[in-house]
Amino acid sequence: MRYQHTVGGRTYAFDGLVDLMARATPLRSGDVLAGCAASSDAERAAARWALADVPLSTFLSEHVVPPEDDDVTRLVLDTHDAAAFAPVAHLTVGGFRDWLLETAAAPGSAAVLTSLAPGLTPEMVAAVSKIMRNADLVQVAAATSVVTAFRSTIGLPGRLATRLQPNHPTDDPAGVATAVLDGLLLGCGDAVVGVNPASDDPATVRRLLHLLDDVRERYDVPTQTCVLTHVTTTTDLIAAGAPVDLVFQSIAGTQGANAGFGVELPMLAEAREAALALGRGTVGEQVMYFETGQGAVLSADAHLGTGGRPVDQQTLEARAYGVARAFDPLLVNTVVGFIGPEYLHDGKQIVRAGLEDHLCGKLLGVPMGVDVCYTNHAEADQDDMDTLLTLLGVAGCAFVITVPGADDVMLGYQSLSFHDALYARQVLGLRAAPEMEAWLDRVGLLDERGGVRAVDPATTPLAALPGTASGAADTRDERP
Repeated sequence: MRYQHTVGGRTYAFDGLVDLMARATPLRSGDVLAGCAASSDAERAAARWALADVPLSTFLSEHVVPPEDDDVTRLVLDTHDAAAFAPVAHLTVGGFRDWLLETAAAPGSAAVLTSLAPGLTPEMVAAVSKIMRNADLVQVAAATSVVTAFRSTIGLPGRLATRLQPNHPTDDPAGVATAVLDGLLLGCGDAVVGVNPASDDPATVRRLLHLLDDVRERYDVPTQTCVLTHVTTTTDLIAAGAPVDLVFQSIAGTQGANAGFGVELPMLAEAREAALALGRGTVGEQVMYFETGQGAVLSADAHLGTGGRPVDQQTLEARAYGVARAFDPLLVNTVVGFIGPEYLHDGKQIVRAGLEDHLCGKLLGVPMGVDVCYTNHAEADQDDMDTLLTLLGVAGCAFVITVPGADDVMLGYQSLSFHDALYARQVLGLRAAPEMEAWLDRVGLLDERGGVRAVDPATTPLAALPGTASGAADTRDERP
């Protein structure tokens, strides 16, 4: 089907949904690289007007990526809930934007949006996000709630959790442990303590799993641990008796891109069942952790859709959340600026993409976090990350990633520091996950305002704090 709209006396025509969605997308370098970006601001505006008039139901019959060629499309269609979709089935994309903003401003919005999620497809939420301002993305996301749990509860309103990322370039146990303790002393790690291993050797991964689990058990920290290795490696280690809390895998929005990661959908189902069988959760049983990022599908040369046309990277990213949703994850995060300036050129594009990804995931019912990050060759800096972090905090982001000093020395990119998470919690009135907050109080790290009490890790090791496994039983009344 062809779509068109006239702007300034010129009529712009778009050859199907693939072309229309791409031309309506805010400018980003990845779409320029793929050859699908709008050629001008006028064409982009025309595409948005035309997209706003497309009925939401069109996305159930006109496919961006053909189902006969792609198991992600088949998964989305097979799991679509027509009854959940019914309240908005009569709307256009533009009408859906208005409905979302009205709903977000009304009492009880979280329950309404939660019930809607199974009825939405990734292409629907990608489409509506393309015609929304940044403020719209924040407002609707803030009204949407997705709550998950394992040993801690993630996504509750008024909470901002963190992944504590203690990466080390040689997987040195002392280096990893030092970063873990540093983060715990600053109240981080309530979403997960998760290591990207420098080596995917199963023996190395197993050592890291035992290290993280030993630290967690020694200090009785109510969180979950994860070594971010390939899903098949984790499945094998579960069978070998390793202490696995969460199964991790990078995923993408097309079958071809997932194949590039060495992943097929049945692998994820098998790994999930294996992790569930361990019964290691205490307050919930979500056991999957997925990571995504705009540009991954293009970098895998698996971005072509209907008619052999390139699909824009943001729509493909939203399709990855359709994969994640099917496996009931505890955590999903977009590594928004990690893939590089070829896909998100500068701070403005990274900020916009982070807000889009966050909203699209939450509307689909996915527990969304964001790695607020950039690579050193992008036209971005830490001021841009401060802006995105603050906006995500307002938008109700479930969790962000934190690394020592905001500099990941193993992966070689810039993220957030442990102190950045403290900043966001303090200025926005946010708190850690409830289980972590109770632990901070028990070990004497919670101050009277609900923040983290300052300690010097050089003179006050975690083991010496009251209430830890190696410290006094409970001396909260004696703390300063």
